Amino acid sequence: MPNMNHEIKPQADYLFEVSWEAANKVGGIYTVLQTKARRMLEYYSENYFLIGPYFIDRVKGEFEEKAPPEEIKKVFDELEKRGIRGHFGSWLIEGEPKIILLDFVNFLKETDQIKTELWLDYKIDSLAASSDFNEPVVFSKAAGMLIEKLAGEFKNKKIVAHFHEWLAGAGLLHLAKNRRNYPFLKTVFTTHATVLGRSLANLNADIYAELKNIAPDSEAARLNVQAKHLLEKAAAKNADIFTTISEITAIEAEKILGRKPDILLPNGLDMEKYPSFEDVSIKHRLQRDRIREFILYYFFPYYSFDVKNTLFYFTAARYEFHNKGIDLFVRALGALNEKLKEEKSGKTIIAFFWIPSGIRGIKPEILENREIFRDVKDELMEAEGKIEENILYSLFEGHKLSEEELFEKSFIVDMKKKLLKLRKKGLPSPSTHELADPNDAILKSFEENALLNREEDRVKVIFYPIYLTGNDGLLNLTYQEGLQGCHLGVFPSFYEPWGYTPLETAALGVASVTSDLAGLGRFFMPDIEQKKYPGIFAVKRFGRSDDEAARDLAGILHSYSRLTREERIENKIATRKLAGRADWKVLITEYVSAHNLALEK
Repeated sequence: MPNMNHEIKPQADYLFEVSWEAANKVGGIYTVLQTKARRMLEYYSENYFLIGPYFIDRVKGEFEEKAPPEEIKKVFDELEKRGIRGHFGSWLIEGEPKIILLDFVNFLKETDQIKTELWLDYKIDSLAASSDFNEPVVFSKAAGMLIEKLAGEFKNKKIVAHFHEWLAGAGLLHLAKNRRNYPFLKTVFTTHATVLGRSLANLNADIYAELKNIAPDSEAARLNVQAKHLLEKAAAKNADIFTTISEITAIEAEKILGRKPDILLPNGLDMEKYPSFEDVSIKHRLQRDRIREFILYYFFPYYSFDVKNTLFYFTAARYEFHNKGIDLFVRALGALNEKLKEEKSGKTIIAFFWIPSGIRGIKPEILENREIFRDVKDELMEAEGKIEENILYSLFEGHKLSEEELFEKSFIVDMKKKLLKLRKKGLPSPSTHELADPNDAILKSFEENALLNREEDRVKVIFYPIYLTGNDGLLNLTYQEGLQGCHLGVFPSFYEPWGYTPLETAALGVASVTSDLAGLGRFFMPDIEQKKYPGIFAVKRFGRSDDEAARDLAGILHSYSRLTREERIENKIATRKLAGRADWKVLITEYVSAHNLALEK
């Protein structure tokens, strides 16, 4: 175990980690479990087990089934009598950790009984709850029963069961109810975002301003998330150790769930999976040039600007207009545009909005521009050898290079025809695609902030409402390549328990903006305040108005636009170093600390 931090040693003999997202890719917790598994194995080795739900249509490529060890097979046989079928094997990720997947379909018949027990034991009212509550509850109850029976097999062994989110809460509560029978079995509960907090944020409520005034249980009932909230609250209160992922979520959890987290478990990345700084610099130039080509046929049919004096800003997120700070980014870009025009700046900023949305298809004029551009490029490539020859002859013959000596006359005529065909009237579209929603919030906000892609505008905007797959017919960049080609990522979130995207951006050596309402922003705050080259910039939004935050963000975007190439490189170096602070190699010890604390209870 070469990378293990020997200053901390696990006290648990066995660790079980339970999540609805173990080998089941539905959200961000899947990424957490997947990226840290290799480091967990360094501490717990063969005695680390993940537990997740078994869905036959989702296990292909994720799970390799194997014969279970004798003690696990014995427990499987007992559970089968209750309608729970266990599948033992390896999760097909790096390290191939052991995983137990539970098929609970035939256990669903006990749903009402399980919900009755939750009411009698913990006053969790779930009478009106639907399948999105019932299925995780039945699964996690089965997981609790599995761990309880395995604890009976592993006599006198110290065991920690770590449960993620309310979706695994019923399993923890099953063990809590029977904890006297298993004194060496302890529990840890992690909430990655509270049910009520997320619900309020989705309604654009200023949750941090309202926290002191709300009655959480009543508010959860009003928003129809009562059952999930009460289950989450009971799991937090009954766990031996309660944790969350960030300081900002800890503030939320203490008020909403009624218990202050014992320890924070920040989310990390496996930095060994990311390119070295040398590779980052090479890849930036390569992907930047691919973006520049796209810009040529997107904007230049209408007007031209100095593409080499252009910076690429971007945001990438789910379409949560307020929560992800998309609204703030647009407002700040509007202010930046006016500022650069006032200064008569020669700099151009192109802001990409990589935010998947409902679409009808790529705009026809963009497809037409692309085809003409490719035709021009192909013809130029074909003539490349002849052009090089003409340059060489002219240099050695002492002639001044002229258009006639560089190019064949027929080539010049043909190029002029094609370039004339490329010319368009009007303005470049603010969106690459026809959108399904004619009243799209992002496009409306562009108009409201005078981001119209006019020639005189120093800030241009492109709403790119599809996933970056590497084969989308336009940029043809993967998500990672898109990030690498840009100069600044902007994620001024209003509600963000952690924030993987700015962390991934940092790992790729791209400077970014976050906020102090994002878990990651607060995590890095001590490292970036008062730094000349912070690498990651944080907009202060906590307790401040959107107007104040938008002004601050506009200031950051403006300052960054004025940096020299050397200063931007200093920020790239700083952001890459910061990302190293969130390497699982460093952060995994917090998980071990939480498990050890549980065993001390």
